[in-house]
Amino acid sequence: MTVTRKPPRLGVALASLAAGVGAATLGLVSAPAGGVAGVGLLLVAAGTFVGSRRVLGYGAVSLVAALLVAGAVSTAGPGPMLVGGLATALAWDLGEHAIGLGEQLGRETDVRRNLATHAASSVAVGAVAGAVAFGVYVSAAGGQPVVALVFLLMGAVALVSAVR
Repeated sequence: MTVTRKPPRLGVALASLAAGVGAATLGLVSAPAGGVAGVGLLLVAAGTFVGSRRVLGYGAVSLVAALLVAGAVSTAGPGPMLVGGLATALAWDLGEHAIGLGEQLGRETDVRRNLATHAASSVAVGAVAGAVAFGVYVSAAGGQPVVALVFLLMGAVALVSAVR
């Protein structure tokens, strides 16, 4: 029996779904950010499908760039930015996990339970991190500069990435 050392299709779908949620959220906030995020979505999907960490990384960087563009050119509140940041981190994390499973077990192996558990735990940690970041934002007295919001978003993304 030959083992195909490619990521499982469900892993590709989950990473692409997360990237799509991020791209859609950022596209609703800002058209230029939506364009950059669309490129990121394509790169995440392609990189995960072929098992290329480099292409997946370029896609994640494109999504982060879209997040920064959306934060710079729009007046959106922290909600859409946190959703976009969480979805970006999830897309990268789920893509990396799928690529690792493909390298170790191959595409033919049934890894649905593994992928579901990994995705659920990543979403849970990301949701808690986003809630904490949003709570800090809301509880801060007075109007905060945009730089503070950017640092909150970067902290949430770093926390989700650290789970990996």
